[in-house]
Amino acid sequence: MNYKETLEYLYNSTPLFQNVGKDAYKEGLDNTIKLDTYFGHPHKKFKTIHIAGTNGKGSCSHTIAAILQSAGYKTGLYTSPHLIDFRERIRVNGEPIEEEFVTNFVTSHKHFFEPLYPSFFELTTAMAFLYFAQKEVDVAVIEVGLGGRLDCTNIITPDLSIITNISLDHTQFLGNTLAEIAREKAGIIKHGVPVVIGEYTSETKKVFTDKAQNTGTEIIFAQDNELVKNVSKDKEGHFIYHTDEIENLYGELNGYCQLKNTNTILNAIKKLKETGYNITHKDIINGFKNVCGLTGLMGRWQKLEEKPTLICDTGHNTGGMKYIVEQLSNMKYEQLHIIIGMVNDKDINGVISMLPQNAIYYFTQASVKRALAANEIKAIGNRHGLQGEAYDCVKNALLAAKEQANENDMIFVGGSTFIVSDLIVLYKNHK
Repeated sequence: MNYKETLEYLYNSTPLFQNVGKDAYKEGLDNTIKLDTYFGHPHKKFKTIHIAGTNGKGSCSHTIAAILQSAGYKTGLYTSPHLIDFRERIRVNGEPIEEEFVTNFVTSHKHFFEPLYPSFFELTTAMAFLYFAQKEVDVAVIEVGLGGRLDCTNIITPDLSIITNISLDHTQFLGNTLAEIAREKAGIIKHGVPVVIGEYTSETKKVFTDKAQNTGTEIIFAQDNELVKNVSKDKEGHFIYHTDEIENLYGELNGYCQLKNTNTILNAIKKLKETGYNITHKDIINGFKNVCGLTGLMGRWQKLEEKPTLICDTGHNTGGMKYIVEQLSNMKYEQLHIIIGMVNDKDINGVISMLPQNAIYYFTQASVKRALAANEIKAIGNRHGLQGEAYDCVKNALLAAKEQANENDMIFVGGSTFIVSDLIVLYKNHK
């Protein structure tokens, strides 16, 4: 098999969550443990940092990896989903896993894993851990796929655990209340491993505190330890964070959600330094300033064009959308155009109800099986007072928006990671 054939094999013979949703979710760690044993427990051969949470875990994972790279650590990074190519999920010092490794992994080991009927994520997690071990990374930043307690990344014993925040998402797997979801996320908290909690509510704080007490774990609530003293902006709208230790910390990521993420990251870095990591102010500054170049991060309040301004963001639930809507309301433009699509297992009414009514809408659908049909999301939008037309794909929605927009307008594309993926693929192919 070549690389393309290998990916087709992976996508078609293992349940892929982005395509089929709940049918791809396998509760329990049985397959993960069998795979880990077969490969010789590769996750024990390098240090790890484990990151869970409803929103912000991708930005935090990438930024922490960028800081560690800047500090001279050979750094693995495992995140999901990918936007353009599978190889984005598994990186070492920002470089994606080689096509040859992916192909050899499947062809050499499918005799073992095929009888297990693993999920796509179970298999790719095993691949990532084996790759990091063979590359002899110093440390790997591991993003939880879903939840925490039963997520297949949860076989690691990290140097630090991080839980960014909790909001209602994936309720069909994790629970219908914030406390129930927090319990699943808190499953990554382990005995003797310090944990940083980015944000909490009265409902979730007790869950985290109880879990930390039961495991004899130090818990740091970043929300109660504001390391960012104030924030300003440069002329391009990027945040400049001011802390007691770093006077001007430039943030390449400038979505409003990064204000909370940054405080979480700084608390995490502080704890890593206390546990023996050699990280300087210069490393932190370089990591924040160059996170996209260092790690390949895309789709976080990413500007793709000007005149009209075209921005995309992967925020896809109410917790993420509240920041997007606030940021859109504070931007300058003559007319706002919003290209929106969602997948069918999200709180669609909750997200749609938050969107501004003074925008022109282009309801569309992503190229994944879970995508909500454009006409369906249009009907929901109409019920919430949003006006616009339905388009069968992101490309056609974008063409329509560009045709209607003038150079002083703004086009926002979002609602789903997969909508943003389709958009970025368009731009890559166009170039």
